[in-house]
Amino acid sequence: RKSNPMPNFKGTRFTNAHETLIWASKSEKSKYTFNYRAMKTLNDELQMRSDWLIPICGGQERLKRNGTKAHPTQKPEALLYRILLACTKPGDVVLDPFFGTGTTGAVARRLGRDWIGCERESVYCEVAEERIAAALPLDESAIKTMQSPKSAPKVAFGQLVEAGYLNPGTKIFDRKRNFEAVVRADGSILCGAVDGSIHKVGSTIQNAPSCNGWTYWHYAAADGALKPIDDLRQTYLLATEP
Repeated sequence: RKSNPMPNFKGTRFTNAHETLIWASKSEKSKYTFNYRAMKTLNDELQMRSDWLIPICGGQERLKRNGTKAHPTQKPEALLYRILLACTKPGDVVLDPFFGTGTTGAVARRLGRDWIGCERESVYCEVAEERIAAALPLDESAIKTMQSPKSAPKVAFGQLVEAGYLNPGTKIFDRKRNFEAVVRADGSILCGAVDGSIHKVGSTIQNAPSCNGWTYWHYAAADGALKPIDDLRQTYLLATEP
């Protein structure tokens, strides 16, 4: 579901506010990958639903050539991030037969997956090659995801990670810098030997019955000041308002 779909200016039909993903295997007996635990962690410890609310590609992520959009239907990286994290493992090969500007390849490279892309338009191929070359692979420890109930906030921490507000491998801290944790690809964090959601890790290291991870954990802003990760959540909400 697109939180900010392009309106239907002619008014002759419904606004195209969703796209359908087909998740299939060759047969009922085929083995397939589904990283259930990673998806649950990405969604703040709630089972991931089959309807995903993700904004269409825009802002700095939208690729341009000579001041115009490089591709009319460029997909947001957050969408491919969730797809690859759900259904592939590091080292798997991902095929995109309609490669466009290489969103699949760029995200695959970040997450340690190999890729094959097919695209007939030479201009799109050039854009894709430049984009993928600039994509930085994540450190192996950041790619590792959770392998094994509380009310969900309006935004899950994993959404900030897949949308690029906090990149995997980023360090976050408590307000006094007594504890340091590393953000991982599925929205879990690792603090010493303790891993899990921002809330679970926060409560464990404090020996507390619960913890609001949004206000407990802080990130280092551009000016070096520590700010609560809830600030990023609010920024994300404003940017993705319908």
